[in-house]
Amino acid sequence: MNTQLVPLILRDNLRLPLLEIKDLHAGIDGNEILKGINLKIGPGEIHAIMGRNGSGKTTAANVIMGHPDFEVAEGDVILEGESLLEMESWERARKGVFLSFQYPQAVPGLQVGNFLRKSVASIRGEEEAKGAAFREKLTMAMESLDIPRTFMSRYVNDGFSGGEKKRFEILQMMLLSPRLAVLDETDSGLDIDGIRTVSEGVNAAIRGTDSGALIITHYSRILEHVQPDMVHVLLDGKIVSSGGPELATKLEERGYEWLKQE
Repeated sequence: MNTQLVPLILRDNLRLPLLEIKDLHAGIDGNEILKGINLKIGPGEIHAIMGRNGSGKTTAANVIMGHPDFEVAEGDVILEGESLLEMESWERARKGVFLSFQYPQAVPGLQVGNFLRKSVASIRGEEEAKGAAFREKLTMAMESLDIPRTFMSRYVNDGFSGGEKKRFEILQMMLLSPRLAVLDETDSGLDIDGIRTVSEGVNAAIRGTDSGALIITHYSRILEHVQPDMVHVLLDGKIVSSGGPELATKLEERGYEWLKQE
């Protein structure tokens, strides 16, 4: 056996998870919302979190991204072996963490085209935001999401429909190519065709890459197209069950009460 290959084999066998959440306790204004979350996402994997309103799903997304209003009392959030907790939100973004907002804000006066170029330049570097390669990537992403060219001259989320806002979030993700994409209820407000289109964008950005995604949702509709590697159920701040895509279907049929009873 070639001894030069041994370190490579060991390194592959001991490969760190892309994201690891360890015994995470967090909340806001002194109220504990997350009560000991544990979660691992590997490279190329898509996981989903489902749960009732108020169970802590959006809190988990905000803590991963570093929202300053949320306080971590215990535990850790680790990206590729490095803790994120001491980093500001912008530092986490540059490390490759992307958050798709549940309610994207409008920015009147800022054109979509300029916003996208500045975002890519800030996160990926100036060279990534100009030239033929950027234009080609942008064109391909827009075509896959069925976004017309006229979209570029509109103001960010100003007057956008719910579906347009969500497609725009996925467009940003596809251009930024994050290491970890956290998608907070990206399927809300989408019709059947919109869910299919957004799902295809998520799969294109994550499957077959070293990136990963965490989808937060109430429903199994988007998961039917994405087919996540794991589905986690969050109730009262704790993950009470994990399984494959069939778990999401079971939740649609039976709700959450059976899990709470168990």
